[in-house]
Amino acid sequence: MARYYDVHPVNPQPRAVGQVVDLLHRDGLIAYPTDSCYALGCMIGNKKGLDRIKEIRQLDDRHHYTLVCRDFSQLGQFAEVDNAVFRAIKSVTPGGYTFILPATREVPRKLMHPKKKTVGARIPRHTVATALLDQLGEPLLSSTLLLPGVDEPMTDGWQIKEELDHVVDAVIDSGECGTEPTTVIDFSHGDLEIVRHGAGDTSRFE
Repeated sequence: MARYYDVHPVNPQPRAVGQVVDLLHRDGLIAYPTDSCYALGCMIGNKKGLDRIKEIRQLDDRHHYTLVCRDFSQLGQFAEVDNAVFRAIKSVTPGGYTFILPATREVPRKLMHPKKKTVGARIPRHTVATALLDQLGEPLLSSTLLLPGVDEPMTDGWQIKEELDHVVDAVIDSGECGTEPTTVIDFSHGDLEIVRHGAGDTSRFE
């Protein structure tokens, strides 16, 4: 049965956040809010957590997982970013964007695209997600909480608790956070490509 944490959206309770972080360190899988919708998350080295995300979402090996980072220091550890790409990403983060970037050696192979050797990375604006990343001290391996056969991500924490009670270890509820997933921009080929239009404004990239 999943633990349920009612966390304030503006002033997250450090004790509750710390309990979730402790669970993550014990190879837990969580559902947590971001500034674009809810996501599933676990630590990068949690192989069972990755398998559980795959099973919940019925993903294949070509899926781009996202490393949700606290800041550019973390992002730069796991993704290769040249000066031009850094400036482009810096101009719109934190926010509702995911960037496809060449992965560094720090990224486990299971998290990379098998052919492109790329990984998704983002820096969220959501206060609770940021508090979680602050205490965790490293990025979260994440995937949008979009269930198979459903058009929109789940947004209600209590509903997520009821629906995923036996497949996740904790649900953080801090109120609604929207249903629109991130805008996805691919910088891995030199020229940028807008892969998905979503929460982030694409006008400056077009």
